[in-house]
Amino acid sequence: MWRAMTLAPLMLTGDTLTLDQIEEVSRHGRKVALAPEARVKVEAARALVDTVAAGDEPAYGINTGFGTLAEVRIEKKDLQQLQRNLIVSHAVGVGAPLPVHEARALLLLRCNVLAKGYSGIRPTTLELGLELLNRGVTPAIPERGSVGASGDLAPLAHLALVFIGEGEAYVDGERMTGRAALAKVGLTPVVLEAKEGLTLVNGTQAMCAVGVHALLQAEALASLFDLAGAMTIEGMLGSHQPFLHEVYSVRPHPGHGKVATHMRELLDGSELVKTHVDCDKVQDPYSMRCIPQVHGAAREGLNFCRRILEVEVNAGTDNPLVFVRTGQIVSAGNFHGQPISLALDVLAMALTQLAAISERRVEQMVNPALSGLPPFLARNPGLNSGFMIAQVTSAALVAESRILCHPASVDSIPSSAGREDHVSMGMTAALKARQVVDHVRHVLAIELLVAAQAIDFRAPARPGHGPHVAHQLIREQVPHMAVDRELHKDVSAVLALID
Repeated sequence: MWRAMTLAPLMLTGDTLTLDQIEEVSRHGRKVALAPEARVKVEAARALVDTVAAGDEPAYGINTGFGTLAEVRIEKKDLQQLQRNLIVSHAVGVGAPLPVHEARALLLLRCNVLAKGYSGIRPTTLELGLELLNRGVTPAIPERGSVGASGDLAPLAHLALVFIGEGEAYVDGERMTGRAALAKVGLTPVVLEAKEGLTLVNGTQAMCAVGVHALLQAEALASLFDLAGAMTIEGMLGSHQPFLHEVYSVRPHPGHGKVATHMRELLDGSELVKTHVDCDKVQDPYSMRCIPQVHGAAREGLNFCRRILEVEVNAGTDNPLVFVRTGQIVSAGNFHGQPISLALDVLAMALTQLAAISERRVEQMVNPALSGLPPFLARNPGLNSGFMIAQVTSAALVAESRILCHPASVDSIPSSAGREDHVSMGMTAALKARQVVDHVRHVLAIELLVAAQAIDFRAPARPGHGPHVAHQLIREQVPHMAVDRELHKDVSAVLALID
């Protein structure tokens, strides 16, 4: 459930929203308001729509049908009914509702697009959306039903239902009708005028809402995978040499350099590295030696995803677009989710690679033929199974994540009688990425847990600064495993530290 944030209200301009601000509003209840300069643009765009609606020339979505029915002319007396019919007919989402933070992000993103002044919505309708956010009304939005072109039609239609007092919404954790939700917080429904229904449902805001939160979690996990890798290096008495700046300098991918620098910082001050300086081992396994290369490539993928989403959350994604300066209302394709679909596929692949190499490091630690440590890091192995099945669980999660990496962005099923003949499957990509994030969180927790046990066996020598602090934090919540116990509880305790 969201909670009110004490920051000053976020002024929406349509052009300056950041990913961190999305989280402030969606998770922490920061208030929002329409910037004065945005209001001027919104009013001007609405005036142009009203002029067109009052005329006799056909204009898509204003006085015509939708999709394949775009050639059907609608009488002026039926324009309000046209907009309502669009919303109720397109609200065909199925499945579980979006979590509250994602639904709030969806509403925020749609309001931000409307604030750009290319949509043609009335300021009063936009302000209702802002008040839904400020008063804690969260539309109940089924997560499935979008193919990601013509925008996320079904999810956005469920959002729009609440604007007109229909559909369902949550207030203080209770699910109720849209009309009851509005009444509970002192708001009244709107009657949609020309183009407003179409304005509310055209865009990529559902896939972006899910994708932004997946990306923010993924970025935090990427840094923690470096920490987990450093702990494994210390537990396995691995070499620090692969992280030297000189190695990066002859293959200067930025992600590689960032990870190598991070690893040097984490491992600084290690006493463990001195204990095996004269050992006869020549090279470590790839899962340890190639951390900068693999983790770095994943960071490059996440950076690509961030660049796409930072553009998209401030993009005009309506159809048609209202251009006040030229007096044009233009039908085009800014609603198409292909950029986001591809970016979120990359996010899933990047994270899965982090999980895959992490699982291999866990295998290195629990396999006595590879680690030089007791089998499965168990005290009294045989009687105790130790971390045997922790590795199995990690492998299962990696395997499923790999399946989820099948790209949605290369798929397309034409819709709307062939008018929408290429679609992005962007919401599918977003939901898959979200699931991968959850799997990968657990894989990370398992490596941290297993590496902490490996470091225990290396006492009293102290690991590098980063692994030492992480080991202490883990041991404050999870004691060393001397005899077998319910490991899922330990995994949950480490997950709480991650989150």
